[in-house]
Formats: sequence, structure tokens, C-alpha cells
Amino acid sequence: MTKIENNRAWWLVLPVFAMVAFNALVPLMTVVNYSVQETFGNNEFFWSGTVWFEQLLHDDEFHSSLQRQIIFTAVVLIIQIPLGLAIALCMPRKGPWVSVCLVLLALPLLVPWNVVGSMWNIMALPDIGLLGKAINSLGIPYNYTRQPISAWFTVVLMDVWHWTSLVVLLCYAGLVAIPDAYYQAAKVDGAKPWAVFRFIQLPKLKHVLTIAILLRFMDSFMIYTEVIVLTGGGPGSTTKFLSIDLVQKALGGFDLGPAAAFSIVYFLIILFLSWLFYTLMMREEAK
Repeated sequence: MTKIENNRAWWLVLPVFAMVAFNALVPLMTVVNYSVQETFGNNEFFWSGTVWFEQLLHDDEFHSSLQRQIIFTAVVLIIQIPLGLAIALCMPRKGPWVSVCLVLLALPLLVPWNVVGSMWNIMALPDIGLLGKAINSLGIPYNYTRQPISAWFTVVLMDVWHWTSLVVLLCYAGLVAIPDAYYQAAKVDGAKPWAVFRFIQLPKLKHVLTIAILLRFMDSFMIYTEVIVLTGGGPGSTTKFLSIDLVQKALGGFDLGPAAAFSIVYFLIILFLSWLFYTLMMREEAK
């Protein structure tokens, strides 16, 4: 007996697809249009071809911002993924403390990005801030408004505080979803905790970790509000990431053509690196 598939349910999600496509394609088409044109005001545009892209790829400031962005993203991923996984492993699986832990972990995620920057701006002040005063009292010179190392430390610490909870919640959900039969079999075989983690928990968390890495990569690579409120990209250009450079070009200098080319290259970099992460994480499963 041949089973007939009913695909009429796709008509229910078609409006959603149409809305998402419209909201994504129209801005993208506008940006592409600006990236190949030049304007001298009065709403007059002239064809410029790939001039803005060539100029951007030879721009030393763009290269410096990209280098700082890659370093920042790599640092926060190296810290947040293992830290989030470790915290998730230490959380209780049953009992009243589960709800308490989940609520406490969700609190940083509920704070708006601009408020996060303001909170850490006040807390990290070298004279009156809790963090700044505590570090200086230990004899360690700390002033994130003047010292590049202090600024980097503060920005990374702020991002770790804000987003590690997301990794924890994802990993915890993956751990809870592992059937108890695996743990019972490991107990019968006398497996040590490290063996349970290596051969049961870690393989089962592969998809969850892939999602966590992709989400944190994209978020950290597009970070703007927290940094602009905390350091403004300073001191100097120490924490001037790609998003800050783009906004300064688009709004500060009102260079629509270069800013549009910048945003397209920015988008392609994120798209390529996300695809690369996903391919590397899923390569073994495809074999």
C-alpha cells in the first residue's frame, strides 16, 4: 500500500516564510544597491562598481578591526563554552534547587544590552566601582578608560558574565535529555566519571554544543551596544570592533557606499565562518 503524503500543512507556514523573506531581502537589496553606487547629495546616485569593495579590502583600519574582532570572539568562545559546560555538569538534575539554579542563570540574559554596558561601566570605574576598586586594592593597576589590557579584560569579563548562562542552559537541556539507561549501563560496567563524560555525555551534547558555538560566535562577532556603552571603542581604538567601525562609517561619516560595502563583507565573513564551524562540528557524523 502506497502512503500518500499530505503537504498542505506547508500552506500554513508559507505566510511566515514570505514575511521573513520580505524583511530580509528588501534591506539586503537596498544595501547591495548602495554598495555599487556613489552619491553627492540631492538623492542623485552614480554607478561606481566595485570601487568601495576594493577600497575596503585595502583599508588598514578594517584589517585592524577584523583582527580585534577575531581575537575577541576566539577568547570568549574559549572561555564560555568549557565554562558553560562545566557549570551545567555541576547543576542538580532533580529537586527544588533545579528551578532556583535555572532562574538565577537566566537573570543575566534578561538584562538589556545597553543596561549591561552601563552596569559594568559603573562597576569597573577605577576609583569608586566595585570591580575597579577591588583590583586596585590588590596592588594591580587597573583603569579600563586608559589601559588597553584593562579595557580588554573588562569587555571580555562583561561578555562572559552576560552570555555564559546561555551556554549553560543549552548544555543543561542536552544533559537532561540523555536517557538514564546510558548511566545505568555505565554504572554496571564500573565506568569512572571521566569515562561517562567522554563516551556518553560529550557525544550526546555534540548537536547542543554546535548550536551553542554558532550562537555565541554570531553574537560575539556582532557585539556593539555593550562595548560602545562601556568603552566607546577605546582607549584609542583598542576595543573598536567591526560593528563599531561600521556604525561610525555609516552614521558618523554618512558614507553610504563604503558603509554598504562594509556591511556586505561583514555579513559574508559571518556567514562563511558560521558555515565553517558547522561543517567542522558535523564532519565526523557525516562519515
